[in-house]
Amino acid sequence: MSDHTTSRRSGRGWWYLLLIIPFIALLWVPFYASASPSFLGFPYFYWYQLLWVVIGAVLTAIVYLATR
Repeated sequence: MSDHTTSRRSGRGWWYLLLIIPFIALLWVPFYASASPSFLGFPYFYWYQLLWVVIGAVLTAIVYLATR
């Protein structure tokens, strides 16, 4: 394997750290365990988690595109 291929592979690993962000954001439940502020009738507890589903999907797409 050439040095260029090895350095390119090691550079790819940093992208996977983006996948930790949703985990950390949802790990501390007391931060978002409240009803207010509500959004379109959804309590904060629910829309915060649903927002992170979308953010997690975007981050997964970014990591996929950066590492393929």
